[in-house]
Amino acid sequence: MLDPGQDAPARDAVASEVKSQIEATGALKHENVWGLRKMAYEIARQNEADYRWFRFEAPVELLEQLDHNLKIADGVLRFRIFKVDADAPVMAPPATSAPGPGAARERPAPEAQQAPAEAVPEAAAPEAPAPAAPTAVAEPPDPAAEAAEPEAPEVPAESAEAEPGDSAE
Repeated sequence: MLDPGQDAPARDAVASEVKSQIEATGALKHENVWGLRKMAYEIARQNEADYRWFRFEAPVELLEQLDHNLKIADGVLRFRIFKVDADAPVMAPPATSAPGPGAARERPAPEAQQAPAEAVPEAAAPEAPAPAAPTAVAEPPDPAAEAAEPEAPEVPAESAEAEPGDSAE
């Protein structure tokens, strides 16, 4: 996630540096520019970031080098490096994106939102997730069942006293 406050050529330079490091000692499998997107929470007083995504194979040394370089690079808000299964499908970017720093913040018309979704070829469309298993939902107690159950009478405090044959000493 790159700082959107920097100009586009500076963000592209950071991404191309990472790409060149990966290609030098590893194998770049897939690259995707997700663009400016709203973040779930602010990082460094920013509420949106320029998302870049790389899928690659690399030795441990490259991972350590990338970790070090991205920690000290200007313009990098956050990054994650994690291991995925080689057979895992490549994820398509989410459909929504945040407008650029100077762009109008209005939502596009509903027709404009539907057009890109129809333009996706079937081969590139992600597979539908498997249906989730049914979950148990707690229901509130039934008032009719509560009325049918007799309530236990309260024991008065006086009856809790000792019997005449018991000694409290």
